[in-house]
Amino acid sequence: MKISAFTKTYGGRTVLDMPETELEHGASYAVIGANGSGKSTLARILAGVAKPDGGKTVISGITVGYMPQKSYAFRMTVMRNLLVGANDEERARYLMRKLGIEHLASEPAHKLSGGETARMALARLLMRDRQLLIVDEPTAAMDMESVTLAERLLAEYREKTGCTLLLVTHSLRQAERLTEKTLFFDFGKLVEFGPTQQIITQPSCEQTRRFIELYGS
Repeated sequence: MKISAFTKTYGGRTVLDMPETELEHGASYAVIGANGSGKSTLARILAGVAKPDGGKTVISGITVGYMPQKSYAFRMTVMRNLLVGANDEERARYLMRKLGIEHLASEPAHKLSGGETARMALARLLMRDRQLLIVDEPTAAMDMESVTLAERLLAEYREKTGCTLLLVTHSLRQAERLTEKTLFFDFGKLVEFGPTQQIITQPSCEQTRRFIELYGS
């Protein structure tokens, strides 16, 4: 799965300069870096909801699912929100049960708490099988119990579908639990790319080492 090289500029400032990169089908990747490093911009462009400079397509020929950093709810019930993803009520109930929100199926989705909305948004995303799943800080609004449920479900989904997972996260522990390889960005540049465990425990670049020291505690 090849990502073509691209850049993204806002107001004359290059916020992301992405080299050509190869992702392995079925593998799992973490995208880490400080705020403003280009992580969410990368996720949005790969998902097709934002365009790189020049408007070219950087990845093609695959089905992509995307959960943005800010979860959203349509003004309808939780169940109907999930059925927007696919008209499969049995699958919807299964996903809600796995995420502990089945009791909310008939509730207005726009009245959910932040953590409940995030769980609903994840369930909605997983209603369809995708070849590439991009999730941007999917558990940031969740409590620890919900994080565990969400991580288990993501792992189960990967095993079932064989999809490639791209996880944007600030949690190095989450990266270790869910991913095999990691991309570290600093000021819009891909600084280091390799096995997750190696990058977290033995980073080869000074920028990576400083980031790990700051966020690894």
